[in-house]
Amino acid sequence: MYKIVRKKSLNKTVTQMEIEAPLVARKGKPGQFIILRVDSEGERIPLTIAGTNPKEGTVKIIFQVVGGTTTKLNNKNEGEFIEDFVGPLGRATHTEGIQKVCIVGGGVGCAIAMPVAEEFHRLGASVTSIVGFRDENLVILEDEFKACSDKLIIMTDDGSYGRHGNVTVPLKEMLEAGEQFDMIITIGPLIMMKFVTLTAQPFGVPVTASMNPIMIDGTGMCGGCRLTLHRDGERITKFACVDGPEFNAYEIDFDEAMSRGRMYADFERHSYEETCNLFKKA
Repeated sequence: MYKIVRKKSLNKTVTQMEIEAPLVARKGKPGQFIILRVDSEGERIPLTIAGTNPKEGTVKIIFQVVGGTTTKLNNKNEGEFIEDFVGPLGRATHTEGIQKVCIVGGGVGCAIAMPVAEEFHRLGASVTSIVGFRDENLVILEDEFKACSDKLIIMTDDGSYGRHGNVTVPLKEMLEAGEQFDMIITIGPLIMMKFVTLTAQPFGVPVTASMNPIMIDGTGMCGGCRLTLHRDGERITKFACVDGPEFNAYEIDFDEAMSRGRMYADFERHSYEETCNLFKKA
């Protein structure tokens, strides 16, 4: 059992928790993830490590309430426990040799982007962060990004906060102006990552995308998190849990990934509604 040490609401649908898990806290690195179960009968869900505190033995997770399991998790309070918390899983973000990086995050994907930006800042790299949200009410982690970014640009779809537009607008402006990056790392909705990749491609800048497909066991055995990459004219299958979650964005078949990601949307909505009704009755 793993204790919820702290809980904080970041906006109306996004929650931050710190979980007591000393072994994970000691080993976890930016870019890696954990798999948890809320209770003994619950499903396994992957969540990215949003930060660690090895001294306290805690791991920070940030999640959006979208389905039954995240609703159950969100109804847990400080001092209560969750059943399983396994990790760290996946490969950590590659940082070697990168002196100037652009981090492009969207929505709750900024929870994944933030510790990556913090790590590059800690290593002395120049960090430009571009983060996008639908409106000002959904903006999260602004202070954290300010603290680890040499330059921070906040975009909102409706222009209610920061600049008006999507994240590709300032990215394209900087690249057209001759800005040079060793790497662009994009984390967020698949459609956003696809267009960040298309925006960067004419300029020849390497792009890494962090993928979060359907995942069950986190060890590569179930095959649920498989992705198709296009490399040297061949189609290659990789597994996000063991080969990723970060991949060369130019190789990713984003259209296939988006199609697979929509497969269980109706089931997720039904599970969410069932769980909400259960808590209402209770």
